[in-house]
Amino acid sequence: MPETTRHDVTLQVLGRISDIPAAAWDACAAGGAERPEPFVSHAFLSALEEAGCVGRRTGWMAQHLMLADADGTPTGVVPAYLKSHSRGEYVFDQGWAEAFEGAGGSYYPKLQVAVPFTPVTGRRLLTRDPSDAAAMDVLGAGLVQLARRHDASSAHVTFATQGEWEKLGDLGFLQRIDQQFHWLNQGYGSYEDFLEALASRKRKALRRERREALGEDITIEALTGPDLTESAWDAFFAFYMDTGSRKWGQPYLNRAFFSLIGARMADQVLLVMAKRAGRYIAGALNFIGADTIYGRYWGAVEHHPFLHFEVCYHQAIDYAIARRLSVVEAGAQGEHKLARGYLPRLTHSAHWIANADLRRAVARYLERERAHVRGMGEELADLGPFRRGAAPEEQD
Repeated sequence: MPETTRHDVTLQVLGRISDIPAAAWDACAAGGAERPEPFVSHAFLSALEEAGCVGRRTGWMAQHLMLADADGTPTGVVPAYLKSHSRGEYVFDQGWAEAFEGAGGSYYPKLQVAVPFTPVTGRRLLTRDPSDAAAMDVLGAGLVQLARRHDASSAHVTFATQGEWEKLGDLGFLQRIDQQFHWLNQGYGSYEDFLEALASRKRKALRRERREALGEDITIEALTGPDLTESAWDAFFAFYMDTGSRKWGQPYLNRAFFSLIGARMADQVLLVMAKRAGRYIAGALNFIGADTIYGRYWGAVEHHPFLHFEVCYHQAIDYAIARRLSVVEAGAQGEHKLARGYLPRLTHSAHWIANADLRRAVARYLERERAHVRGMGEELADLGPFRRGAAPEEQD
């Protein structure tokens, strides 16, 4: 590549997202909407690259695909990376790697289509026209070509939409599902309206939880737009580093990244910050989409009962209700979210594997895993806090 895939289109590989103008990338990423969702925007992905959070040194080497028409106008893009490890993905394939390497194979490099460090569902085959099935076919086939070109063991498309998952399945990718916990807005006028949909005991527990979280003279500030000052980012970065160092050993993001997103997409960023005695003590970073608020990172330098739940979950629900957003996505995992009104919803990924023996083994594993995930989702949904008949739809 560059390589002609049909007589009227070309498919190219971009080693940096800056190799394509932001407006051209975003036109594809938006897919006809006013603007793209925050994580597939040029602003977000370029901030990761410019800050050095992704790149050859970190094992995330950009290999973005760009599909262009006969006039050279980009009609589709894919955020893709050649990887030398499986960290920062949240769809775990380390067991596949160990099995393959134990049998004498080389699992790395692999090709990863994803938003780095971001377990958020969204479009991955970013066609300017989302109904352009032919363009999606070319992009899907291009991923296989690109993987083969690099002698990669596999190509993975993670946190894709269900429609993309189905399309990639038709193209020979193996299909995987998992689940997250999302809060769904049923047209509530206030947080109290949401509480009225819950069983009485659950409703009382959440009221008490919120009261106790904001004891000891703790106040909450919601910062977005021009309120995202460098001093606010300094405070939040200290929280992020504390949590990241304990959870991952080496946090994925650096201080420069936060300044870049603050400068480029401040109106799509919400920092929920807790303050006590005149200083910030905890905070959560959220991104604001067209219809969804996405919770990403949390941290604290003081620990108070229930403060994590207030800053990360309850405040996000307040924000969604006030702005009539439909969904709160509060990150990966966490069955503790269930008691706070977050219900299980499926996530989707697709995997192309070059080696026939590994492919057969993974296919058998995924068949069992899909049945397990669906069964678990049904069981968990039954344990939700809602009154009978008041729960929103749990699964996609």
